[in-house]
Amino acid sequence: MRYAEKIRIPRSPAARTAAAAGLALAVGLTATPALATPTTRTAGAAAHSGLDHYYDQRLAWGSCMESPDDTMGRDLDQAGVQCANATVPLDYTAPRGRTITVAVSRLKATDTRHRIGAILLNNGGPGGTAVDSPPVIRKAMKEVGARYDIIGFDPRFTGRSTPLDCGWPVSFPWFSAGAGRAGYDRHVALSKSLAAKCRATNASVLPHVTTRNTARDMDVIRGALGERKISYLGYSYGTYLGTVYTQMFPGRYDRVVLDGAIDPRAYGPRLLKDAVRENEQALSAWATWTAGHHTTYGLGRTRTAVLATIDRVMAKAARAPLTVGTAPDIFRLDDTHIPTLLFMGVADDTDASRAFLAEQVSVLSKAAKGQQSSLSPEFTEQLRFALTGEGSAFGSVQTAILCGDAAAPRNPELYWRDIERARAAHPLFGPLTENIGPCAFWNAPKEKPTRIRHDAPALIVAATGDPRTTYRGSVALHDQLPSSKLLTLKGANRHALYGEYGNACVDTKVNRYLETGRLPGKDEVCVK
Repeated sequence: MRYAEKIRIPRSPAARTAAAAGLALAVGLTATPALATPTTRTAGAAAHSGLDHYYDQRLAWGSCMESPDDTMGRDLDQAGVQCANATVPLDYTAPRGRTITVAVSRLKATDTRHRIGAILLNNGGPGGTAVDSPPVIRKAMKEVGARYDIIGFDPRFTGRSTPLDCGWPVSFPWFSAGAGRAGYDRHVALSKSLAAKCRATNASVLPHVTTRNTARDMDVIRGALGERKISYLGYSYGTYLGTVYTQMFPGRYDRVVLDGAIDPRAYGPRLLKDAVRENEQALSAWATWTAGHHTTYGLGRTRTAVLATIDRVMAKAARAPLTVGTAPDIFRLDDTHIPTLLFMGVADDTDASRAFLAEQVSVLSKAAKGQQSSLSPEFTEQLRFALTGEGSAFGSVQTAILCGDAAAPRNPELYWRDIERARAAHPLFGPLTENIGPCAFWNAPKEKPTRIRHDAPALIVAATGDPRTTYRGSVALHDQLPSSKLLTLKGANRHALYGEYGNACVDTKVNRYLETGRLPGKDEVCVK
């Protein structure tokens, strides 16, 4: 999940936060020897009959505005971005069957004399969109951005592409088991009902909502652009997607940047099981910052006191849900909800993000004392996204990708045993990261997980304290790709760095690679 932060997942800050959480939250994958994959008109004759016309399609570039009140489309038009829809098969084994569309955007190179090529973007998720991202990435790329066609796309069934929405009553199904068996049993029932709802509404589509099919769509986009090779920039889950593309389509990529990388061997619906330590460290660092702002938030004058406030809030919420907000936006949060908010809040160690989380905990602390306080518009939006079906489409697609990529254990008692085992050492986040989800009740994936069989020269960017896709995951991917180089940012508890975090060292080194195409001679280190 490039969870977080700040990966423009949906466009609003609260949705981005939730999305980020989701992203890291799961991470599924699938593969098997790739279906025969054709080349394009620029790369030679198609190698797989039936797919030629997808690769050879001409994209009808035009305005990005879909309606008079489409502010995102208007902003893209004003930035010089063009939009189109690529047609792809729902099922690549049945290319003459049903088709779907994938929304694509393009900010063309302005330095055409020194044009390098096209670079494709993915912001993570899974389920994140990127049609709106080319102007942001052009700015991050500085001078070298003018030499690329910057291509955003909304992966199949996300954003402006052919939609999928299971009509869920929650936006994403990732909550804690809480303090006892009752909360866990409620989540089992919720997870089972969400899976059933997706089967009832989208059974014919679900087997094809996978990372491998998104990688196939990427190659169709490459062909439709007329590119022999395409460069790639992916964050969080997008690093997994990019890795899958390099394995399925060796020789069809140029420069590859993977920011906040996932170990493909660990990718699956339970990916965040291994991130508890990093999230506890990030929460502790946040508590230290918050203690220094006690006069503003009233949560404690020391790190220990701030963490004790969270413990008191959790204990109170376990006895009875806390009520926050005022009509019409009133929310009830119990001990299954609060760990999710905390988890989402620690993916970014900037002052602005830490202040946003401190504001939330302050509201919860007052509610635990029976005091009422108003919610900021941003916190209201986040709670609405997390606790209602407002973001059902996002949660539906994210879950479908995770469950379609890799199977999850199906026995609810296995999860409960893991929760109880984790609770002693990790009482706050253990019951969250070990909890059951809809994938336990999903149909088996159609393909096997992708395994790394080809080396790929890529630049892997990672923060040592990344609470989502842990630094250990980036190191593991680096070890599996001997030709890759690892760019480490020391001292940051942050998910997503390049062009997002404002570290000049990281941005300069990534742009140097994008400009020259040459990886550094050895792994490199930047400091926060």
